[in-house]
Amino acid sequence: MPLQPSVLLIAGSPSEQSRSAALLDSVSHRLALRSGFVVDRLNVRELPAQALLLAEWGHPAIAAAIAQVARARAIVVATPVYKAAYSGLLKVLLDLLPQTALKEKTVLPLATGGSPNHMLALDYTLRPVLQSLSARQILPGVYATDAQVPQAADKRYTVGPDIAARLDDAVLTLLAESFRMPATAGFEPVPFSRVRCSV
Repeated sequence: MPLQPSVLLIAGSPSEQSRSAALLDSVSHRLALRSGFVVDRLNVRELPAQALLLAEWGHPAIAAAIAQVARARAIVVATPVYKAAYSGLLKVLLDLLPQTALKEKTVLPLATGGSPNHMLALDYTLRPVLQSLSARQILPGVYATDAQVPQAADKRYTVGPDIAARLDDAVLTLLAESFRMPATAGFEPVPFSRVRCSV
């Protein structure tokens, strides 16, 4: 068990580079500006496929993933929306978790989709599953369309300013609800040398 409480970032995209992963990276960057807790990450795509599909709870990688969830006080789940629902890869992981896996935990759901038409997938497909896992609190999700997370010339995805502002608010709320950190304190100043921009 870590000495400090942790935030677990769960990446539910089957792709290594994706818009939902870009949202998670953005959250990770914001959390790195704070101290007092550990930030951990679970990329579901890196878990052994056969063990996932056959629900091999005893497999070392699956047992380690379940333990990561158990250790975390707060969880951020990011997924692309396929066929008006969260990814099948994420569902396989959630199906393996114990019924009370999210008890006493605050969860922030993130999702990306091709258009605003799938925005409600967060509320109608993902939120009920998270609730069924006994989450203490599920925060309002952040949904981004393809246009709001464009692909740069180097093929990497960048979070647009409107989504960045919503992630600022979401992370502050997550910290306030999970660790009793003031939601109005704002983030620490970032030195100019650490600022990166994509053209």
